[in-house]
Amino acid sequence: MRKATSDPRQVAEIVAIQALSFVAGDMSLLGRFLAETGIGPDTLRASASDPQFLAGVLDFVLRDEATVKAFAVSSKLEPRTISAAREALGEPQWERDVP
Repeated sequence: MRKATSDPRQVAEIVAIQALSFVAGDMSLLGRFLAETGIGPDTLRASASDPQFLAGVLDFVLRDEATVKAFAVSSKLEPRTISAAREALGEPQWERDVP
C-alpha cells in the first residue's frame, strides 16, 4: 500500500498524470493534444516525467470547459482541484539575489 502524500507538487503531478491518461484515452482529445504540443505518440510516455510537460497537459485540459468537466467527472476531482494542481506546477519562484 502506498503512503499518502501531502506535498502539493507531488499531488499536482499525480493529477496531471491522471489528466494525461484521460487525454490519451480519448482519440479526439489525444489527436488535438499531440497536434498542439508537436510531440509524437512515441515520446508521450517519456515526457510524462517532465513537470513542465505535465503543466502543459493541465493547461490543455483547463483550456476547454467541457474537457475540464469531463476530466473532473472521470477523475472524481473538483475543477478547482485541477486548477490548483496547475498552479502548483507553475514556474518555481526564485528569490532575487541581493548584492
